[in-house]
This record gives sequence, C-alpha cells and structure tokens, in this order.
Amino acid sequence: MCPVTGIVLVDKPAGWTSFDVVAKLRGIFATRRAGHAGTLDPMATGVLPVFLGQATKACDLLPAQDKSYLAEVQLGLVTDTQDVTGRVLQKNPCRLARAQVEAVLPQFLGPQLQTPPMYSAVKVAGRRLYDLAREGREVERPARPIEIYSLNVTDFCEQQQRLTLQVHCSKGSYVRTLAHDLGQRLGCGAALAALRRTMAAGWRVEDCRTIEALQALKEAGRLQEAVLPVESAFAGLPLCRLEGKLGLLYRNGVRLEAARTGLAGVEGLVQVWDEKGFVGIAWQDAGEGLLHPRKMFAERT
Repeated sequence: MCPVTGIVLVDKPAGWTSFDVVAKLRGIFATRRAGHAGTLDPMATGVLPVFLGQATKACDLLPAQDKSYLAEVQLGLVTDTQDVTGRVLQKNPCRLARAQVEAVLPQFLGPQLQTPPMYSAVKVAGRRLYDLAREGREVERPARPIEIYSLNVTDFCEQQQRLTLQVHCSKGSYVRTLAHDLGQRLGCGAALAALRRTMAAGWRVEDCRTIEALQALKEAGRLQEAVLPVESAFAGLPLCRLEGKLGLLYRNGVRLEAARTGLAGVEGLVQVWDEKGFVGIAWQDAGEGLLHPRKMFAERT
C-alpha cells in the first residue's frame, strides 16, 4: 500500500491532547509521518487539521491562519491556568448583567498585544512555559501581536454567571487569556470553562470526522474518503499553471520570469500546477519579476 498523503479534518475529543490525536491517526492510517496545525488544549474540542505524508510540508504554509471558537466563560473565578482545570486562586461574588459584559467587549477588538499564559507551549529561554509553571515558577513573557476580528455573546446565564462567547481571532490568540483578561476588565475575574473550535484555516467543524468515524471507515475499507488532497489547503491562492518545458523547469527548482507565468504583477504566495497536476507553492516577487519555488509537493523529473 502506498503511503497516504493528504489532510484529515478531525473533530478533536475533550481530554485528548493534539499529539494524542496525531498518534492515533498514525495508527489508523499506518503512517509514521503526521503532524497537526493549530494546537488545541486537552479540554478543547473541534477542528484539528492533521497532515499525513508529504502533506506535512504544508503545516507552516497555510495561507489562512484565522480561527473561530465558541468559548464558555465562568465569571467570578480565577485559576492559575486561566481555565477551570487549574488551581483556584480566587472566587469572587459577582452579579453582572449581560449588557454589562457586552459593554466591554469592544475594548478587546482589533490588533493588540497579548501576554501568553504560563501554562502554554510558548518557549522562553529555550524552555516551554508549561514546564516552568509545573515547577512553580513564573517568568516574564513577551507580549505577542494578535488580532480579535469579532467577539459576541451568544448566551448568558445570569444565575450561574456563565456566558458563551463567539470569537473570531488570528493565529496565536489564546482564548483562555482572553477570558481571563475579560474577567479582569469586569473586576470579578473569569476562567475558561469550555472551548470548541468551529473553524481553523477555512475548514469548519461540520466537515470534520470523529476518531470513531475514522476508525469505522478503516474497518469498512473506505479510509481514503476522509483524506483531502494537499492542494485543498491552498485553494484560495492565485493559480499559476505552467505548460510544457516551463513545468519541467519549475519541477527541477528553476526560478521563472513572472512574465512567463501568466501572473505578471502578482505579489505573494501562489499555487503552481503543470500538465501533471499540483506541483507546489511558490513566492512571486513582482518587483524582482521572478517566481521562486517555496515548497515542492511533486517529485522532480
């Protein structure tokens, strides 16, 4: 059996790490080469794209990096992990109305700097923050640029002081930290109670399969139905189609003049196809007038 190459959209179950999901898919697809895009905390569920075989080369090249979430937030609670799985630091009485919460949400919109939580995979001085946190240490963390595109309350239980937020944000945004910072702004504290990623890099949760569904497809001999071609990750990029000798030159790593690609004046990433199919991703420099191979997914010829 040929090694599988492509993308599998998994609806990650609660209690699993993202690595757990990748390890499970290695077994289901009988492959050693697998990776994921966009880590989810163990408590979170939802969209987790898993890349198999040659498709792993696409993990760091996804043109769309934004994500959407449904986040349940418990007001009046502060923990060391910024979610309800952590050690409770404060329990504060609060009696807020929905309108009071909605009134402060605009303050969190737009480009901003966010300090990553201690319980995160971010590295400081070569060490993961969560390793330092487990040792009881807290260190200075440089704030990182993120952007919150939209933020809305979709449900609010005044009795339990719990709300559901719909969040659309950039890559690198920590929804746990957003919940924590919202609580600080409201003056009562808050912690993330549940999180479901509904969209990542353009893929939606409705298109994902559970681990159980993938296992059932394997047993039925229909596992290939769950595999998207790697080129689907780049469908939104400008298309460069090379014919004849140009395709052969490109497959062998030759930079091409933009005037010969049919995309003169285009700047940035483009998807490249030739007569044999999808070849890879290139960077077209309009000023320099050259098409530079960025990542090859086809074999050299």
